[in-house]
Amino acid sequence: MSEQETLLRVEHLCQYFKAGSFVTKAVDDVSFDIKKGEVFGLVGESGCGKTTTGRSIIKLYNITSGDVYFKGIRICAGTQKLKEELKACKDPQRAQELKKQIEDAKNDQKNCDKMYSRKLQEETRAKYEPLIEKASGEEKAKLQAEYKDAMRKAKNTRLVTQIQMIFQDPIASLDPRMTVRETISEGLVIQGERDKKVLDEKVYEMLELVGLVREHASRYPHEFSGGQRQRIGVARAIIMNPELIIADEPVSALDVSVQAQVINLLNELRERFGLTILFIAHDLSVVKYFSDRIGVMYFGKMVELADSDELFAHPLHPYTRSLLSAIPLPDPIYEKARKRITYNPLAEHDYTVDKPSFREVRPGHFVQCNEAEYQRIMSQLAGK
Repeated sequence: MSEQETLLRVEHLCQYFKAGSFVTKAVDDVSFDIKKGEVFGLVGESGCGKTTTGRSIIKLYNITSGDVYFKGIRICAGTQKLKEELKACKDPQRAQELKKQIEDAKNDQKNCDKMYSRKLQEETRAKYEPLIEKASGEEKAKLQAEYKDAMRKAKNTRLVTQIQMIFQDPIASLDPRMTVRETISEGLVIQGERDKKVLDEKVYEMLELVGLVREHASRYPHEFSGGQRQRIGVARAIIMNPELIIADEPVSALDVSVQAQVINLLNELRERFGLTILFIAHDLSVVKYFSDRIGVMYFGKMVELADSDELFAHPLHPYTRSLLSAIPLPDPIYEKARKRITYNPLAEHDYTVDKPSFREVRPGHFVQCNEAEYQRIMSQLAGK
């Protein structure tokens, strides 16, 4: 996986919410990357910041600090902490540096679509111009028409539309006043597609792709079951031809049998379209089946990150061990003997003096720990 192209890179992401003088650190200094074509699982208990991380990446929130890079272009840059530091800064040189960082962050976010559009136009030009030069007659005319259409799309493409989200609640995420046709095609309409025939064909294609039928296009969300509504949500995301899908607990509101159908559907779409998926969930058994790598979050922080098999075979952070001990198995003998591990951070860690940091203990295996814990983990791994 390390040799693959990095599609998404999150660096020191912080998302704080203020209510008067009270500050909630929903996401606190989280860093990870996602390789092209992989499924990255993000797990943790309810309220740990998984969904907030996904929503921050897709720019539904203005992040407090940190950076998010998609396809090498910075799409999110938090300036709130920089502004607070600038306000309290008394060193003129440092103040100048902070002003430049804030200005650069604003410019990157403002111009990310232009930068991506230019990149696409250059790629399109490099692809078609040599072919047109060698071609002649009807073939040349055909290539010129394709080139013109590809350049038009490149000019109108926005970078952030290459990331789409499947929301957790299939009922709340669909507008009850819009038909399925209107819901699925809305993104294309916003992008400027006005041909009703083209829109209808695209919608029908997506419906059949997710296991629904053409007749469903004229219906409203309340006429469908939970599993069918989630399929509509998947179709709405796929029609935009994204490179990255953020699946925010897409099966948690569904029955177990329907969960398997939706997971299998996502797997099929991943293989067919070469999708990259950020899969947010709290069901570890589902995440293990579906994910290549897994990040574990607790109280807004990433506490462990590793390959799926490595994480389940060698959980190193006490919170990860606690989560794994909670997974039930359909074996009455095992269940009778199974012992739950309770995670108590105050008893497990002493961070009064030696503060923790995210450290690599094995190739690709990272753990949140301080120096004493790091030495203990390395001794434990050496003993094995």
